[in-house]
Amino acid sequence: MASVTYKNVHKSFGNTIVIKDMNLDIADKEFLVFVGPSGCGKSTSLRMLAGLEEVTSGEIYIGDRMVNNVAPKDRDVAMVFQSYALYPHMTVYDNMAFGLRLRKTPKHEIDRRVNEAARSLGLIDEAKGVNLLDRRPRQLSGGQRQRVAVGRAIVREPAVFLLDEPLSNLDAKLRVQSRAEISKLHQRLETTFIYVTHDQVEAMTMGTRICVLNEGDIQQVDTPSNLYNNPYNVFVAGFIGSPSMNFFDATLKPDGDNLVADAGAFRLIIDPQHAAPYRSHSGRDVILGIRPEDIHDATYQPTGISPSKLEANIDVVEQMGNEIVVYLNEGGSSFIARMDPRTQAHVGGRMPVVVNIDNLHLFDANTKLSLSYDYRMEKSKAR
Repeated sequence: MASVTYKNVHKSFGNTIVIKDMNLDIADKEFLVFVGPSGCGKSTSLRMLAGLEEVTSGEIYIGDRMVNNVAPKDRDVAMVFQSYALYPHMTVYDNMAFGLRLRKTPKHEIDRRVNEAARSLGLIDEAKGVNLLDRRPRQLSGGQRQRVAVGRAIVREPAVFLLDEPLSNLDAKLRVQSRAEISKLHQRLETTFIYVTHDQVEAMTMGTRICVLNEGDIQQVDTPSNLYNNPYNVFVAGFIGSPSMNFFDATLKPDGDNLVADAGAFRLIIDPQHAAPYRSHSGRDVILGIRPEDIHDATYQPTGISPSKLEANIDVVEQMGNEIVVYLNEGGSSFIARMDPRTQAHVGGRMPVVVNIDNLHLFDANTKLSLSYDYRMEKSKAR
């Protein structure tokens, strides 16, 4: 049983509060990702679980055992650091075996575990004539060092794997490859993984659930798809997704039988099929959220959407190959659209666009909480 529980956990450094009343249940064999901006408390949350930082108040459990006062070496966790923390004077084999030797593991068992982990990570590949076990860290590429650090954790056969931004030192191509390798490793080992990253793409592609943190507070804990489609507040909506969701100050107003979001420069009709929950907010100020992929060039608008049309000036066009990203403005409101690569967009021109109003998001202007949040989809209580 390798579930993890944070119960009313607080962490302060002097007068600086880093974690505020964290309550979180992580299931056995789950892959949970902590994500958020720098300084939000995600690495501190991991380090408290590992025993590298003391809990100011509250309780942390691994399985049914409270581990607040348990030494790090006795918590049955293994941690992979951002820096990899390899011993430069040791070979790959010795780096991977070091922790087992400290525990006086028999030599034949060390050999078995190190060789098995090395093969699973491609550090040994007989078919390709590869064996890196005798090399030292300085003789390895960044990706190979990262694999050694992961291998050192695997040989421990821990109840919980903790990974603190292990891919941040790799180039873009290698990060993509390593994301897939770590996800496959989780499936093969069937062990609890807790992963920290500031990169929301990593979080969305790897986690079975994601915990979004901001300034020490849990904003939402949910599956990647629910976070994306059903954000609890403005912070989550803006943090998850690239480019970020567009936000407009607007007012909800009745217009005959319809309900419209009036943003001044333009008015969008709320889809009548989805308008019922918002009618009680008519007359109130709201924040209107539209994802860039829900804004389309009028020529190439996809089928099956409920469109609302407007025109805007083109400020910047970014050619991405499989799409173009267009920066637009209208009436002082700037926004971004992800469009079909065939779209004809020229800086300084004016473009008619359609908005998929099926996917609008509305937030209370004061609380910043979603008016369209579907509480029936909630997996864990967002704070």
